[in-house]
Amino acid sequence: MHNPPPCTSKADLYSSILQTGIKTKCPFTVKPIHALILKSGLHFGVFLMNNVMNAYAKSGFISDARNVFDKMPVKNVSSYNTLLSAYAKQGMIHEALCVFDEMPEPDSVSWTSLIVGYNRMGRFEVAFQKFLEMIKSKVVPTEYTFTNILASCAAIESLDVGKKVHSFIVKLGLSGYVSVSNSLLNMYAKTGDVRTAVTVLDRIKLKNVSTWNAIISLHMQTGQVEQAHAQFEQMKERDIISWNSMIAGYNQCGFDAKALKIFSEMLDESKLKPDKYTLASVLSSCANLEELETGKQIHAYIIRTELDISGAAGNALIYMYSKCGGVEIARKILQKRGKPSLEIIAFTALLDGYIKIGDITPARQIFDSLENRDVVAWTAMIVGYSQNGHNNEAMKLFKSMFEEGPLPNNYTLAAILSVSSNLASLNHGKQIHAAAVKLGVDSSISVSNALINMYARSGNIECARKAFALVQGRRDSVSWTSMIVALGQHGLADMALELFEKMLSLDIKPDHITYIGVLSACTHAGLVEKGRSYFKKMKDLHGVEPTSSHCACMVDLFGRAGLLDEAQDFIKNMKIEPDVIAWGSLLASCRAHKNVDLAVVAAENMLSLEPGNSGAYSALANVYSASGKWEEAAKIRKSMKDRKVKKEQGISWLQLKSEVHVFGADDSVHLQRDEVYRKMAEIWEDIKKMGFVPETSSVLHDLDEELKEEILKHHSEKLAIAFGLMSTPDGTTLRIMKNLRVCNDCHSAIKFISKLVGREIIVRDATRFHHFKNGSCSCRDYW
Repeated sequence: MHNPPPCTSKADLYSSILQTGIKTKCPFTVKPIHALILKSGLHFGVFLMNNVMNAYAKSGFISDARNVFDKMPVKNVSSYNTLLSAYAKQGMIHEALCVFDEMPEPDSVSWTSLIVGYNRMGRFEVAFQKFLEMIKSKVVPTEYTFTNILASCAAIESLDVGKKVHSFIVKLGLSGYVSVSNSLLNMYAKTGDVRTAVTVLDRIKLKNVSTWNAIISLHMQTGQVEQAHAQFEQMKERDIISWNSMIAGYNQCGFDAKALKIFSEMLDESKLKPDKYTLASVLSSCANLEELETGKQIHAYIIRTELDISGAAGNALIYMYSKCGGVEIARKILQKRGKPSLEIIAFTALLDGYIKIGDITPARQIFDSLENRDVVAWTAMIVGYSQNGHNNEAMKLFKSMFEEGPLPNNYTLAAILSVSSNLASLNHGKQIHAAAVKLGVDSSISVSNALINMYARSGNIECARKAFALVQGRRDSVSWTSMIVALGQHGLADMALELFEKMLSLDIKPDHITYIGVLSACTHAGLVEKGRSYFKKMKDLHGVEPTSSHCACMVDLFGRAGLLDEAQDFIKNMKIEPDVIAWGSLLASCRAHKNVDLAVVAAENMLSLEPGNSGAYSALANVYSASGKWEEAAKIRKSMKDRKVKKEQGISWLQLKSEVHVFGADDSVHLQRDEVYRKMAEIWEDIKKMGFVPETSSVLHDLDEELKEEILKHHSEKLAIAFGLMSTPDGTTLRIMKNLRVCNDCHSAIKFISKLVGREIIVRDATRFHHFKNGSCSCRDYW
């Protein structure tokens, strides 16, 4: 223990010893000195007991500090502030408020202590609210108050509030304090107001380490990483914030490798030890680079140094392991440290980790255990369900959110509209649209784009066009792309291409997805020359490298048009390896044009890539059947059976009110099967009288004609239509979804049915929408 300076009394001596114990961080000084004070009868002195209380608090003995406070016969404002500050700095905000409420007249130190406490908890908006209450109470803020409230503004990037605080600082004449100037500089840097930040910097006469740290932060905030590094190199003195500013700046600007390099330099060159903020940034860089081994070394350092992992460092660890494939390690860390302090970025990373391994159940368990589930957590869970194919669960969770959770925001609604699109549920989509209008977020570009997609995929192209029209003047590339893809899928190729040309005229750059939509539109309409031209422009004019999806579109374009040799040549000359989709497109064209030899080549290539692809077996068998080669077809089907490859069954479904009705071919499960069959029999006879001739060649089995006709009559889409006609009022548009491509016979029959019943029937198959109306189809019989 250091020798204290000479003192005039015992009280002064004890106070000096207590202060020395605090400075030397010796926690064992306070209790024996407190005992001596009690023995000497000096415990009635307010100043001395305030020192005892302060020593207990700063040594980590908060309960002892409270006991001293409670037994003090006389207290002054400093007594209250000592205990209040101790509680606030430990994050015990409820206890701090109780002390504050007991105070006869809180002063600037009291208010500032509360602001510090809320800042440490990350409750920056509440901190600012306390600042406003302080002003209303006519308590004058000090420079220390302003450094903390400016930190609040910087944290929430609230420039407007920060400017008002700045005006108040100038009014009180406190802008000359270096600490205040540095805080102003930091606030303007963090909120992106570079010009004012530079003005503040120019007025700082005595620049210290905090000033240079703020300048580094300013450079990093504006992406000037080289200037930040140059400034860092010139610093003669660096503190932990200097190193953290560089590491966090590199991490946030996407230079993660440089962040790790600076961290390595810190360990080699500096005597400073990394704190939780250093490690949080470094672990984030490890996650972004998927540097699992480096992340494990940092984890080992955290264990060796016994660093608290309840806050930023723990969340960063969970984030790192989740992103690097160590989801089970991440979960063990979570179980060890508890879930209440789990940040949303760590939760979403953990959720994403479970999605990647196809296990959503643990993610839901974590979500359910979170104490404060905000809108981001709910949205992340909904997106997780959607990405993992659990659309019904996503919809249920959204309903629960409406009943018991926070109000959804535009990102939530965009996500659930995507779910509705996956389900092709127009009813759900309309309800969500209504909710978006009620919440005032329907004009959000993310919601508007999701509405375009939802209406288009649910079969209502007119509503999709209306949603697109409503975002005029605010459209981004996603808006244009969504509408172009929608028009192409609904057989409106001319409109799709016209819209694409308009997009280009407005200097909106198309991306690879836009071009998929454009090429698909050309494919569905048989616009071969336009397709060739756009494929060339894609790379030459817009620098979009062809992907496997673009190439598959071109194969499909040539194949549908009967240009099978050109389709095959295109595959041979592809710069990237042809995938299953490209070969599948060629195989489908071979089936349509009955080219057996080329179909065999396409099927063999498909099966070499995916030996269990049922589509390749089925398509090849169908090509043989369509060409009358029944023995070859039988061999293929036997091969499927021997290899236990299951054929994908064709199903169709429609939604009536809130219930989805699913039908398979020759359906024997539906509760109203007999009525549906009778209805279909009536329709069958009526359309035959109108001139419909069943295309028995669509039945690719060696059977007699009568049996073939019976099979055709009970295809899933026909049964779904029959049920829809039975169950809805006259004039209602029917929307049928099918998982496979609609066959020739069904296509022909539905045209006749639409004329017979005077209704529009919209069928979405595996590749596009068909709008049947008054005996014709939007695809113009080219599909």
